[in-house]
Amino acid sequence: NSLHQGFGWCSIWAQTQDSALLILRGRQGGKTIFLLPLEIVLEGGIRKARFPGGRFNNINTGLFDPSFAEQAGQEIAAAIAREARKLLHGRADILALQNIPLTWRGRTNPLSHLASVENQNPAFQLPLLESFEATLRQVNAKRRRKKFRIQSRRAEEMGGYSHVIARSPQERCELLQAFFRQKAARFASQGIPDVFRNQSVKDFFYDLANFPETGTGSLLELHAIRLHGENEGVIAAIAGLSRKQDHIICQFGSIDESVSELSPGELLFWLMIERACREKAAIFDFGVGDQLYKRSWCPLFTVQHDIFLPVTLKGRAAASVYVAIARTKSLIK
Repeated sequence: NSLHQGFGWCSIWAQTQDSALLILRGRQGGKTIFLLPLEIVLEGGIRKARFPGGRFNNINTGLFDPSFAEQAGQEIAAAIAREARKLLHGRADILALQNIPLTWRGRTNPLSHLASVENQNPAFQLPLLESFEATLRQVNAKRRRKKFRIQSRRAEEMGGYSHVIARSPQERCELLQAFFRQKAARFASQGIPDVFRNQSVKDFFYDLANFPETGTGSLLELHAIRLHGENEGVIAAIAGLSRKQDHIICQFGSIDESVSELSPGELLFWLMIERACREKAAIFDFGVGDQLYKRSWCPLFTVQHDIFLPVTLKGRAAASVYVAIARTKSLIK
């Protein structure tokens, strides 16, 4: 089950966005067998029920009991769709469940039996094997080691560097502030709207970073490359990682463009993946979006799908539009 449908992620999103949670619960013999946490958002006059987190979610599965998921088929999926429409009547025009892998980690998602359209953005993963060396052999270890040596040497020539993991609320705040500045500058240089510009979105990530960790789990752990010497204090690269059991997701990343010749982002990924191997994680997930640096690290990618269940006539028209947009984007890409 995805951490994006977990209590921490959904409740923090609802609080910071002032958006009420609406949870569909499936029961069998008095036992809860699945939960679909949702929020209602208004887009272009359409009331859309969707997973909390929206575009900031990298993978969505819903929450399903393992034994129920194993027996779920076409009939159960149809029942879920039928009952969901009834329960959402008067509240939403469409139920939009997006970024769902039909199969994830060997398990078929019960929702995969519903009609869906391929999402235009796959997600990319690096399996973490018994050692860091074995992991690197999946992605041309010789070339990777050479790049790391070159990046490390450049950094040392500039005065050295350290791999920072924020531990205190103040450190987390400082790294997030630096990330928002770096990302805003990057978006501006490319003429792209800044998806982190709203204060409510920033508050969401501040609260995620300060949510108490549980065992090996973490909603948002902040990593950075800090330079020394003549560049003392410069934060060259930043990344935010989430972890649920043995699954690590890179939620975001940024670099300081003034030191881009150092390739600090690549350097940081090396260090984070090396640490993840030591901590016996199984997957380092680079999240959705097809980018060259992800392909250079990842031998696997996961195709995700979008499911649109209309509740009203207006929702039926919207579903046709959403499907057409998704197919057009996929075709263009």
